[in-house]
Amino acid sequence: MPLGRRHVAGVDEAGRGPLAGVVFAAAVILDPDKPIAGLADSKVLSEAKRDALAELIKRDALAWCIASASVDEIDKLNILHATMLAMTRAVEGLPTRPDLAQIDGNRVPKHLPVPGEAIVKGDAKVAAISAASILAKTARDAELVALDALHPQYGFARHKGYPTAEHLAAIEAHGVLPAHRKTFGPVKAWLASHQGSLF
Repeated sequence: MPLGRRHVAGVDEAGRGPLAGVVFAAAVILDPDKPIAGLADSKVLSEAKRDALAELIKRDALAWCIASASVDEIDKLNILHATMLAMTRAVEGLPTRPDLAQIDGNRVPKHLPVPGEAIVKGDAKVAAISAASILAKTARDAELVALDALHPQYGFARHKGYPTAEHLAAIEAHGVLPAHRKTFGPVKAWLASHQGSLF
């Protein structure tokens, strides 16, 4: 690698809005000598395209790390702080220490181990952040598919934990799981009306 080339990591998260599952974050340092075509905000890509790009990112990036914050951490810290924690863990877990971390959004985690820069809509503007968004999204989707296999009556593979009509109806019919975020409105309301019992 040429002398003086900076390592810049893109960082993004997946799973702030759902009612269930951990929140994931990823950090990626792309290799300028191995450009990856088709990188974009994970939300505008098909599932098949995201999966294919995730494999390319893992193969061709200089460094990458996927990290998470647990449901218990989300409920204890709140989703914003848990997301910041997951992002920090992703940067800390990179095998190559970056000189700068570019974070999707308008906040930089307070305890980031390197200088950080927030970029609003960075997942659509910065290739490394796009790559991070793809790794975080595919990791989270895989977790929800696994959760669906354990609890098929909830439909997690379809709604990925988001508060869809199907998911809300499943909570009402089958109750709250340990994987549900207890501080999120619909889950909290169900627990309050059922004396806090978990199914």
